[in-house]
Amino acid sequence: MFSYWIPITIFAAFMQNLRSALQKHIKSHLSTGGASYVRFLYAWPLALLYLWGVHVYGGYPIPGINWLFLLYCFLGSLTQILFTFILIYLFSLRNFAVGTTFSKTEILQIAFLGLILLGDEVSLAGTGAIMLGLIGVIMLSMAQSAITWRNLATSLLEKSTMVGLVCGAFLGASVVFFRGAALALEDGEVIIRAAFSLAVALSMQTVMMGIYLLAREPGQLTAVIRHWRPASAVGIAGFLGSVGWFTAFTLQNAAYVRAVGQVELIFTFIASAVFFKEKTNRMELTGIFVIFLAIIAIILSG
Repeated sequence: MFSYWIPITIFAAFMQNLRSALQKHIKSHLSTGGASYVRFLYAWPLALLYLWGVHVYGGYPIPGINWLFLLYCFLGSLTQILFTFILIYLFSLRNFAVGTTFSKTEILQIAFLGLILLGDEVSLAGTGAIMLGLIGVIMLSMAQSAITWRNLATSLLEKSTMVGLVCGAFLGASVVFFRGAALALEDGEVIIRAAFSLAVALSMQTVMMGIYLLAREPGQLTAVIRHWRPASAVGIAGFLGSVGWFTAFTLQNAAYVRAVGQVELIFTFIASAVFFKEKTNRMELTGIFVIFLAIIAIILSG
């Protein structure tokens, strides 16, 4: 189990990084809601096809559905959508940089919620590695904005801080709920449980977001279809990333998975430095190095 979830997580983080880049490109053609919807709509049929392939060609039987599985899938789907909207709202606040930094506490919240709901325990070494990674992420955020340690300390009761913490809580909750959904399927191998959970979750998200856009932004549904070429690229990258995340969550404690998933920040840093020739400062380099050390520590302790 140890040998599988790590490369799967790294693959998922890379595809998420790619999906985010593609979504930024399509944002020039769609609203925020429309750009968010393409990750669900265009990944959904691929998830169904993947489930069919695993079932037919892999020979894995479809797991039996139970109410706990459906509840976890629904809660995971809803909280992931709410996270997207809260993050957008966070960007509109005056001190959004501080709020965004506090939203990065998601891994601590995942560890806490995972322990309460699923009984997932994190070792002392694992907790230390997660805290080290959080410090690295905060340092990276500080290097890219005008935040200081003093700003963070004096902004604990600001609205942006509260919104940031809620944002991280919703993202963390979605991760734990999706892991809970896969674990609630009592029979079946990891690959079929992950594939089935992904297919059901994407079906729910496609319907929920579709209803929202139809009610609030009806023109965006047409635009999403009209720009199907770039939207398809987002869907493919999102689907591949989701396959990786769901499989990793089924294999391992979600807190460990998301901690290793911070390698996405290293991918972003490398891309900005190598391909876009962006200058980096000492704190950015230190933050990336600390994140790298934390990932190594998680791998050794996980």
